Amino acid sequence: MDFAALQHADLGPLGTAVSDWSTLIGNLETLAKAARDGLKGQADKAVWAGVNAAVSKTFIAKTAGEFDDARTQATSIRNILRDTRADLLLQRRNLEEAIGRGAAKNLTVTATGDGGFTVTMRVHPDRAGKGGSVPDHDEADLVALRDEVQKILVAATEIDAGASKVLRALVDQSELGFSEGAYNDRDAAVKAVREAEALAGLARQKPQDLSVAEFDRLVAGLKRYADDPLFSARFAGELGAKGTLEFWSGINDPGLAGYQLTQERRDRFDDLQKHLGLTLAHATQSDSHAMNDWKREMTALGGKSVGPHGSHLGFQVMSSLMRWGDYNDRFLTRYGRALVKAEKEYSENGTRSPIAWHRSAADPQLNHTGTDTGADPFTGFLKALANSPDASTTFFGDPFLARDESDHAKGGMTNFEYLFEERDWPPDTDSKGESSIAGRNILAQALESAVTGHPAGEMPTADTPAHSYEQATLMEQIVHSVSEKPERLLDHKYMADSLGQISAEYMPDISRGLNPQADGEARLMPVAGSMAEPGAQDLTRFLYTLGRTPDGYAAVTVGQHSYTTSLMEYHFRNPDAYISDPQFKEVENLKEGVGSIAQVAGEIQGTISAGRAYEGEAEGGSKDREYNNALNQGKVWVGSAVGIGIGLGSAAFIGPGGIVAGGFAGTTANEILGSLTEGSMKDSANEVIYRNGEQLSGTQESTYRLLEQAVVKAGEQSGNPSQHIESIVARSAQNGFTAAHSNVGLYVNGQGVPKALEKD
Repeated sequence: MDFAALQHADLGPLGTAVSDWSTLIGNLETLAKAARDGLKGQADKAVWAGVNAAVSKTFIAKTAGEFDDARTQATSIRNILRDTRADLLLQRRNLEEAIGRGAAKNLTVTATGDGGFTVTMRVHPDRAGKGGSVPDHDEADLVALRDEVQKILVAATEIDAGASKVLRALVDQSELGFSEGAYNDRDAAVKAVREAEALAGLARQKPQDLSVAEFDRLVAGLKRYADDPLFSARFAGELGAKGTLEFWSGINDPGLAGYQLTQERRDRFDDLQKHLGLTLAHATQSDSHAMNDWKREMTALGGKSVGPHGSHLGFQVMSSLMRWGDYNDRFLTRYGRALVKAEKEYSENGTRSPIAWHRSAADPQLNHTGTDTGADPFTGFLKALANSPDASTTFFGDPFLARDESDHAKGGMTNFEYLFEERDWPPDTDSKGESSIAGRNILAQALESAVTGHPAGEMPTADTPAHSYEQATLMEQIVHSVSEKPERLLDHKYMADSLGQISAEYMPDISRGLNPQADGEARLMPVAGSMAEPGAQDLTRFLYTLGRTPDGYAAVTVGQHSYTTSLMEYHFRNPDAYISDPQFKEVENLKEGVGSIAQVAGEIQGTISAGRAYEGEAEGGSKDREYNNALNQGKVWVGSAVGIGIGLGSAAFIGPGGIVAGGFAGTTANEILGSLTEGSMKDSANEVIYRNGEQLSGTQESTYRLLEQAVVKAGEQSGNPSQHIESIVARSAQNGFTAAHSNVGLYVNGQGVPKALEKD
């Protein structure tokens, strides 16, 4: 900033801007509240079905959220302008005071016309009036005043330039919509940008030049600022896509990195990997020109060698950093399609293991999580998909091979079919030197994300969108694939927790698929959004296979009882929801609905329990301990928005195909789930329910007991108890077990029907 501008510029408009932005913030707060309580609130209460449940409601929620982002961005802009004005006024006051002190020593500061200034004597002693005198000064006084004014101008310039930089960066973050970055003052925003530039400079060094102290500063800075939008975008943009790859590849290469750094900080490479990955994930959400270039170049560099040794391809390096954070969906889609193209090239259209991803003993290790070396880029990329549901759904539905480029019997393959069914996964090892299971395990997590609509490992909430057509279709494909070849799961049982979670969240769809009463099933078992419709044979074989894994069995058991209990409570509160026949009493109509629900519950339990009994017979009592431990882990469902719920299209219910929400959500289901997972409920033989899987009779007794308690609790909570209905639940569930026995014998060919099924 030049001297004349600081001394004379009118800062009034800046004050007006601060006032206007403050007014705008107040208006946006009003609009945001109206959007939350009105727009989104009404959408939550409305009846949604089909595409509307998955698309329109989600769009409304995102639109409502934009008002919050707009208010946040406006607040940050106001705060930056406010601090800038205050600091410029302070520097102007400092300038005026400095000029005043100079005048007291007969020195004056004047503009030179080119933005600069000069310090000269104010009144020459020879020109003083007769008998008058002027203050004395020496050369040191002149130099001191000049330096003080220059220091003030430098400070003002930094204030002005810093504000300009962060305001532009803030606005550039989002091409459409608003930035989520929140800054209480200008200094915080400026500091974030400057730190990003400094740390990017460290990362641009040659690996051998990075000192231990600089490494520590880099890790600390990334850890502190990883979630800061201005920092992350500026850091990644300054480093560039090529620089990012060269940095991570180089620092992991003992032949390039310094000996001291490798020896003293090797055990902290996992911290650097994590926080660098988080920073890059946040950066990809930016629409700045630099980040758009970064995303485009990163995808283009995926198939090219990185660094002077060329030990890795770009996809391997970048994918190893993608295991944390929420990467931009569009970036993931483009990156994934480029990765698939490379996979097709290296695997000869999927007919062999992709040789480029095979690691030799001499190759530097890119991943430090202990699960795998990072050589297979699909492992890290799939982990990114596990955190990004929309991108995951899109990816698995994309074609791997088109019909005209495949000899596959199906005439083409989707990415799901290739990765889940056909891929010859490259061998890899974990930190113990044992065969790594990370690739397929993370594949299951990515499928969980793709099918449920929320990040893997998390529970659905009331804001999780109802299942879309694409999600429901993928669910059907998973069920069919496991049904077709159960070894796709049984050979990799560590995938069962994710497939079990998927099944639990699709319990409304599964229940309708097994319900023999097709007439009125939409009223009996409502489903929000699009419904998955696998056939009874596929469902039976799929559930039986899940039952053969402790994690799958536990997830289905907990999900089924959560769903069944919530559904029963709904029907007790709305006794005419399923059947409204005026020729019969209300209790008779309600009994039909509750009986049908109990029968389906019995069939589900009978099917998965058959799988559990088979495993117990094959491996003995030790297997029961694994199943019981898995059931104990089901405590995560208790209190989590009722876990699964019933997906009702009514004002009292909303959610992800579906979550129960509304006044009574959670009470009954949480009590029942608590009894199940904590082992506090006993059956008629005084055995803890579901803890003895070797005898079918024990499982039946557990199911009857829990369903009876669910009916009692549902009746109490609804204020509409009925002993008449309570009395028929066990009988209905028994019919379900009979159906399960029949279907397992009919459909489960080649797996062996456990003898325990005959022990009742």
